Amino acid sequence: MNLASTALLSLAMSTDAFAAAVGKGTALQNPRWREALRTGLIFGSIEALTPVIGWALGLAAASYVAAWDHWIAFTLLGVLGVRMILAGLNGADDDEAQDKPERHSFWLLAITGLATSIDAMAVGVGLAFLDERILPIAAAIGATTFMMVTAGVMLGRVLGNIAGKRAEIVGGVLLIGIGTTILYQHLHAA
Repeated sequence: MNLASTALLSLAMSTDAFAAAVGKGTALQNPRWREALRTGLIFGSIEALTPVIGWALGLAAASYVAAWDHWIAFTLLGVLGVRMILAGLNGADDDEAQDKPERHSFWLLAITGLATSIDAMAVGVGLAFLDERILPIAAAIGATTFMMVTAGVMLGRVLGNIAGKRAEIVGGVLLIGIGTTILYQHLHAA
């Protein structure tokens, strides 16, 4: 795989994570660069690891991953999105600064990162079929995701400051939209 193909693949694999990161940024009380970098590192690490896992699964699990990846992503993103919407609705009348956390838990970020990177696992399986070197490609995907997620959290900060508590509802709708889009694309591609 040449450099341009790797760059395009990396960008494509990180777009869902970017959109989720914007939602995560809106749900925080004025996120700082440290939290944005932490979120980017968690998402980027997971996004780099999943194609390697897919590669390792290879031929034996290809049909299983392809058959279920969209349902797993849809369910995880849907549950997280509903959780964000409910949090936004429950706190809509309260003081917004008190309701928003300073940072997200590691596990919440890891689950969101996993949900947005399941397609990268399927890509890893496909790359195994093509006999591509997985480590440089996985590193490029992880680095791109790190940069896009970090920027997404900071963009979410701006949107959160503009929209207030309602931004968390928008972030939840965004996660549900991403999950629905993944499901729709996979069901209609089949």
